[in-house]
Amino acid sequence: MPFGNIGIGGLVLILIIALVIFGPAKLPELGRAFGKTLSEFKGATRGLVNGDTEDEKKSDAESSKSSVEVNK
Repeated sequence: MPFGNIGIGGLVLILIIALVIFGPAKLPELGRAFGKTLSEFKGATRGLVNGDTEDEKKSDAESSKSSVEVNK
């Protein structure tokens, strides 16, 4: 975990600074955007580690879809 050395006090300080800078109305939106970005990044790195690319995933999905249609 990259934030293993921050601790609870550090997280509280970061939250207070974020509240001051962005305000309480923007904070949930920023959290969702950060979470979505992190999720996409993890998916992309997982794909790189596995050797998959978006083009390969799309072609695999299309080929499995066409094979299902042929089997009907």
